[in-house]
Amino acid sequence: MKFTLALSVSAVLLVSSMTSAFAANAPSAAALKKKLSNTLGLEVVELQPSPIAGMQQAITARGVFYISDDGSKLIHGNIYDMDSGMKNLTDAALAGPRKEMIKQFEDKMLVYKAKNQKHVITVFTDITCGYCRKLHSEMKELNDAGITVRYLAFPRQGVPSANADNMRSVWCAADPLKAMTDAQNGKSVPVAKCDADIAGQYHLGSTLGVNGTPAIVLEDGTLIPGYQPVKSLLNMLEAK
Repeated sequence: MKFTLALSVSAVLLVSSMTSAFAANAPSAAALKKKLSNTLGLEVVELQPSPIAGMQQAITARGVFYISDDGSKLIHGNIYDMDSGMKNLTDAALAGPRKEMIKQFEDKMLVYKAKNQKHVITVFTDITCGYCRKLHSEMKELNDAGITVRYLAFPRQGVPSANADNMRSVWCAADPLKAMTDAQNGKSVPVAKCDADIAGQYHLGSTLGVNGTPAIVLEDGTLIPGYQPVKSLLNMLEAK
């Protein structure tokens, strides 16, 4: 019995010693960020422990990556919690940063404000996107439901492109809200230039995990990819 107890204590001490040694030799957060930058050209916005032990979660300008604590392994993909209804933990990790990063572009948004505002959504849109046009055609219904819609530009052809130039003309028009409605209805918008930072809006979308339009960001930072009918969207917002 004494031998078993002594063996158990020794094992605990050995594991503790090995863990401490590993922690002492593990690269620092700064070193992991530098490795991601030097190896893949990734700009790391935030580095934090991941849902998987032994991995760090790197929120970057190109989405979420997972890097091992020793900096030798890298995973790019979604992590799901099988015990919580297959909750997407990767997307959940971006919710907080999304809210903070979107705040930096509030002065660039085109806002269709609800008279009796109950909810606010931020929509990454493209004036050539069919489902973006469908969503925009329901603007009155959205506003009547108390949903304020804030637009950010996400030209699917990238930046620079003719698509991005046309979206800049919308943002820089004398009446941007009317210009947006015209563009979403397939009408041409006169060329206009200003500091709309369409490139910045596009890169923000890419960082936040947007890869198609429309992409709807709810008040808590949750990203909803694709078009949603007004009733479904309202149900999602009221369930938060």
